[in-house]
Amino acid sequence: MPTSISEPGSPSTSAAGGLLPGLPDSARLWAFGVSRPLDPGEEQSFLKAVDAFLATWKAHGDPLAATREWVEGRLLLVGVDERVAAPSGCSIDALVRILQGFESELGVEIVGGGAIWHREPAGGDPVRSSRSDFREMARQGKVGSDTIVFDLAITRVGELREGKWERPAAGSWHRRYLS
Repeated sequence: MPTSISEPGSPSTSAAGGLLPGLPDSARLWAFGVSRPLDPGEEQSFLKAVDAFLATWKAHGDPLAATREWVEGRLLLVGVDERVAAPSGCSIDALVRILQGFESELGVEIVGGGAIWHREPAGGDPVRSSRSDFREMARQGKVGSDTIVFDLAITRVGELREGKWERPAAGSWHRRYLS
C-alpha cells in the first residue's frame, strides 16, 4: 500500500476524514507526537526512514499494508489495514524501536507517554505539555474546556475520522486536568 504523505512543513488536513485515505475505518492506528519542531533536514531524514520502514514492515513474514501521515510538522499517524495482515507484538515493537532510535538521534521524545498535546490558544500550532503543566495552565485560565486537544491514545482510523483525535478538551479524557 502506498504511503500517504503530508509534505514536510505542510499544514494539517484539518478535516480528519482526509487523513489516511487508503485505509478503512477499522484499520489499526498509532499516533505519536514529536516533542519539538524538526528542522527541514531532520524532518526529511525522519520521514524517509519511517517510509522505508513501513515499506518493508512485516508481521510473522507477512507484509503489512501500512501508511502514514505527517501532520503539522509534529504529529505522526501510522495506520495498518488489518484485513491484509494484522501487526504482531514483535512488529509493533519494531515500529517503536525505529522511533526510539530517532529520539536518540534527534534529541526528541516521540514514544514516551504522559504528555498532553493541544493547540495553542486561538487555534494555533500543536504543542506538547506535561500533564502537570497542562493542569497549571488550566488553573491559570490559559487552557479550558474549549481548548483543542489531540488524543494520541486512539487506536482506530475510524476514531480519527469521527473527530475523536482532535476535539475540545471538555469532550475528551483531558478534561480531568481542567479542574
